[in-house]
Amino acid sequence: MSHPYIIGGYQSDFSRNFSKENKSAISLLRELIFESLNTTKLSMKEISFLEKKGKIGVFIGNFISELYLDQSHLCGLISEVCDCFFGVPVVRNEAACASGSAAFDAACDKIKTEEFDVCIVVGYEIMKYVSSKRCGDILGYAANVTKEAKGVEFPFPTLFGKLAIETVKKYNLDEKEYFSDLAWISNNNYCNAKRNPNAQTSKWFMSYKHANRRNTKFNILVGGGPLATTDCSQVTDGGACVVLCNEASLGKYAISKSVKVLSIGHKNAPFTFADKIKDSSNSEYVLKWTKAACDEAYSKALLKPSDIDIFELHDCFTSSEYAFLSCLGLCNPRETHNLIRDRKIAFDGKQPVNPSGGLIGAGHPVGASGIRMILDVYKQLAHLAGNYQIQNNPKRGMVLNVGGSATTNYAIILSI
Repeated sequence: MSHPYIIGGYQSDFSRNFSKENKSAISLLRELIFESLNTTKLSMKEISFLEKKGKIGVFIGNFISELYLDQSHLCGLISEVCDCFFGVPVVRNEAACASGSAAFDAACDKIKTEEFDVCIVVGYEIMKYVSSKRCGDILGYAANVTKEAKGVEFPFPTLFGKLAIETVKKYNLDEKEYFSDLAWISNNNYCNAKRNPNAQTSKWFMSYKHANRRNTKFNILVGGGPLATTDCSQVTDGGACVVLCNEASLGKYAISKSVKVLSIGHKNAPFTFADKIKDSSNSEYVLKWTKAACDEAYSKALLKPSDIDIFELHDCFTSSEYAFLSCLGLCNPRETHNLIRDRKIAFDGKQPVNPSGGLIGAGHPVGASGIRMILDVYKQLAHLAGNYQIQNNPKRGMVLNVGGSATTNYAIILSI
């Protein structure tokens, strides 16, 4: 079986508002695909050549464009990007916030089995064509709608607020200190985002003091509490794309340093948050299936957490980052506060987490987030991250991307 290699990619500027630009999904797809191809030696002519040989495919990660854009059958949109894609097989993958990773996983399988030489993986979501209230309702479709989202104004802040409560209860934490740690997580992601020109919040103000002043008029509680605005990732328009090839094609298509996909761990948990907590009641971890996905990735790669130099973690909320840090194996779940306070995961720490700014700082266009995280780890390992390049000479990186309330869990390890 052939290892897949990432040879290039591109991310749109997540601070953009596509409704104000009067841009469509086709506009974004053209930007993502053409700019990604510019980072490789792949041309339109070469794509047509690969299509004739049956050696190329396109994989789309998108959550719910049916409701955001009134558009389904996203596979058909690729043919409108360029006629070189006529005949190229295209498939859409949907797994809520893990849609991008699901598309990436499917593409990797096609290269591993040597069916395709090249795969283009694109994730995107355009969310600002609808009102913020409507957007919150749509996001509820990533939960069990009838049990968790129907009639709930902000379903996911509510669910991840429950995660905060369960974390405090499970580990008998001091509540004030726990929420202080969440404020550090928020501020750290905003600070990291200031180095990233594609981050949604790169020009926003944030401080630890502001993040820690919840339930004030400048940092209101969301979804009934206990999480506040600064604990939440933002509604975002944007996308990301990566280009994969097999090892035999590296010399033909790669321009920059290539990065190998070592392993992928994938686990699904019970759908409702209540059932997740019940299922994990006898586990050391508050979300045991997220931990299991990470363990699977480590096992397949024959690595341990200390072997990883950089992490991109799914911080849709500060409470999720707190819970997921121990799932990555960076600490015992009862000692996550020490990991945070020791600054080991800060930008200049031993094992930085989210040097891009994460979902909180960089933005969270749902179907794009998995690909964006993968692209950012690739850029770090290939030393292409510019102002947010970490300085510990990273050789291995890991992505943890989840869908819903950690229902779908993907852990992906990359290596130079």
